[in-house]
Amino acid sequence: MTPVHQFHIPVMGLAFTIDSPIKVARYGIASTISIIEDKLVELMRAHYYKERREVYEPITTKQEDYRARRITDYLNLVHRIVQEQMEKLKASAFEKGSEISKYMEMLPSKSALRKAYEQMLVADGPARKAMQNYLRTQIVAGAIDVNIMTKVDRDNPGSGGKVVQDSSDAVTALRGYANSVLTNSSIVFSAGMNPRLFSYLERLPEFDAKGFGVFNKKVVIKVSDYRSALIQGKFLAKKGVWVSEFRIESGLNCGGHAFATDGSLMGPILEEFKTKREELAQALFHLYKPVAEKRTGLTFTQPHPLKITVQGGVGTHEEAEFLRETYDIESVGWGTPFLLCPEATTVDADTLQQLAKAKADDVILSKNSPLGVRFNYLKGTSSEKEKMSRIANGKPGSPCTEKFLVSNTEFTKEPICTASHKYQKLKIEQLKSLELSVEEYEKQYREVVSKECLCIGLSNSAIREYQLPPVKGLTAVTTCPGPNIAYFDKIVTLQEMTDHIYGRTNILDGQERPHMFIKELTLNVAYMKEQLSALKKDEPRSAKDILDFSRQLLLGIEYYHALAGDIKKGEEFNDRLDEIEKEIKDISVAITGQYKE
Repeated sequence: MTPVHQFHIPVMGLAFTIDSPIKVARYGIASTISIIEDKLVELMRAHYYKERREVYEPITTKQEDYRARRITDYLNLVHRIVQEQMEKLKASAFEKGSEISKYMEMLPSKSALRKAYEQMLVADGPARKAMQNYLRTQIVAGAIDVNIMTKVDRDNPGSGGKVVQDSSDAVTALRGYANSVLTNSSIVFSAGMNPRLFSYLERLPEFDAKGFGVFNKKVVIKVSDYRSALIQGKFLAKKGVWVSEFRIESGLNCGGHAFATDGSLMGPILEEFKTKREELAQALFHLYKPVAEKRTGLTFTQPHPLKITVQGGVGTHEEAEFLRETYDIESVGWGTPFLLCPEATTVDADTLQQLAKAKADDVILSKNSPLGVRFNYLKGTSSEKEKMSRIANGKPGSPCTEKFLVSNTEFTKEPICTASHKYQKLKIEQLKSLELSVEEYEKQYREVVSKECLCIGLSNSAIREYQLPPVKGLTAVTTCPGPNIAYFDKIVTLQEMTDHIYGRTNILDGQERPHMFIKELTLNVAYMKEQLSALKKDEPRSAKDILDFSRQLLLGIEYYHALAGDIKKGEEFNDRLDEIEKEIKDISVAITGQYKE
């Protein structure tokens, strides 16, 4: 089914979009649920069963394949709720404030369905009735998509202590999704390729094509560049799995985990996808066709449709339109701004106020994630305060109850989490034994204790908002907006948010905000400076890496100069590019002078 909207709501944290489809799908808006934290999923199952006055039967950890079963049942429940909402919406009257009128009024201004609705409003008699009947037939729900972060794939031992095949976290989450009744839905893989997880896909017929371009469940891969798309797409194509969408996300101008590129910027990356889109589709189809035809018995003469979407730092109607028109983008992801829209996301009251007040300096590219990946993070949260209190009391680290991010075997045979009290205690003891200088000890100590429990912290917004039982009494919230949150300071309705997206209103009125391309560029320069400040004089190879990074940024600036004429306030855009270009060149000269080989 063709989506009625030109945007989607990406996954955010664990809790922030855990029930977004229940809030927005009936208005045709697609959103994405994180399904990796099955304990949160189970709590949400209980919440919605009880809210609906239906019998809730717990799926306990003692039951076989409990993780997959929890996920399956929750997704089935969400689907059922949305279907019921759609029936009520279609049956509602076309009158001010009704559900069906809200659906129509949130559509893109230029869409054929919106125009048909406006024509109906001025029609009379039988013609009006006929047009209303037609409009009801055109209403579709937004997709209920799910996300799996591929790096979160801990092995789970069985009762005998041995690892059970197909029981890892990501694999069981995928199985839970595959077993659900969802259709017109996608699994969104993020954080890179996981061969074990991707290989499991070929065993799931739910992802096979039912005809040309027809899938009950589609595969979407979030990527940072073309090369990554080609590698991951080919891996899956060889297994007869078609990637229906590559979702390009800015490496640094995004929420949550941030993956710095080699200095490549969003504009040039999108340009490469645009120019090589057909080449990419044909390369994947060549590998996909023989395997898929053997598996399905169907014959395919051309590649299935391949969508290119984008997200990360988008904040204005003009930016979204520019992306769609310049790069042939099917949908633009709006993530961080929706954290201030309670009708779309689940954010507890205290965190909501913190987000509304956040300024540019409040969002940092931290080293707080136990995954060892940089993490955009809001300072001043209850989780940060809890962490600092533990440090002050001489007991840094968190209790590790969920263990989704256990990966370190530096001191133990079994992997443990670097945010845990156990790991940090052992690591600090090691640092004390190394006879480091005071300065070096403090630097390494701060990096150790900066790690924060994300399993609990990123779940607790829903725990607090719905007054659910907290895990081990822990209620602190971690928040991971993108830098874009600094420019959004109003709590808005869903109607206001969609009106802003489509240019019918401006919720940023009065805000000074850099263009998204400029913002991403400055974030990359800041990252380069950070790498430079950590550089030691005996590391010429690392110096070369920074120089290569700077050269890539300069190529991006050259590309942006050529685009300036098509960008709103193009002269101002060009002037800012000139300033940044000079800054990068000055840094490059300094590095070259210091690290002559």
